[in-house]
Amino acid sequence: MDHVKDIDQQDFAREVVQRSEEVPVVVDFWAEWCGPCKTLGPALEKVAEEYGGAFVLVKVDVDANQELASQFGIQSIPTVIAFKGGKPAAQFMGAIPETQIRQWVDGLLPTEEDRMVDRARDLVLDGDETAAEEILRQVLERVSDHHDGATALASMLIARGETEEALILLGKLLRTSEVERLEAAARVTAAQEIDVSDLERRLAANPDDDAARLELGQALAARGEYEPALDRLLDVVKSGGDLRDEARQAMVDVFGLIGSDHPLTVSYRKALANALF
Repeated sequence: MDHVKDIDQQDFAREVVQRSEEVPVVVDFWAEWCGPCKTLGPALEKVAEEYGGAFVLVKVDVDANQELASQFGIQSIPTVIAFKGGKPAAQFMGAIPETQIRQWVDGLLPTEEDRMVDRARDLVLDGDETAAEEILRQVLERVSDHHDGATALASMLIARGETEEALILLGKLLRTSEVERLEAAARVTAAQEIDVSDLERRLAANPDDDAARLELGQALAARGEYEPALDRLLDVVKSGGDLRDEARQAMVDVFGLIGSDHPLTVSYRKALANALF
């Protein structure tokens, strides 16, 4: 069977983790002595053949691959885990009817909206952002909280400086690290139009002007001048005034934008914690 494979520990990274970046991979953890496995296994294989490559079924004998079974917390068999994008995405235990298998598999496969988003991404790569945006807006008309459609469109809007609409789109989504990163990028980008020289003059005239210091920090961050931006924002946090929380959020946005491992994030996160506590 072309779409069914027996694998072991050595094959797992290639046949499951890497392969699932291209197509869903369903892993059947089973054993020769397991009665329910003898019912579920053939049903899974039948569905895999019927779906003709829409997903790949791999079978792991837990007796021969105990370390692999332990890695995924397999406590009873059969256990079936689906992988998408290199990570576990869904699972079930026990022998379920063929109709339920099909329903479960259908939940793993790309929807029409998913395929539209893929098409839009291809258009962006081809340089046709206008057509890509039109497709993404069609996706969101159908499914307003489609994660990939909303994040793709939000990224385009942020790049154009249309941050308000981007934040509205992102606000409809479940909180993920990608959504939080894009929101941070949107908030930082929103300060691009602020006049830095005017703010510097205001601060020169009144070094205790927290409002000017906050805006200056946001404007510098929008220009990619992260260290001086964080300095200004940290000063506002330290002052303890009404703008303290807004300055804290602006610093967190910069951390989200440049990444948790960036030296500035490591240094200023500690400084922020000290200022707050």
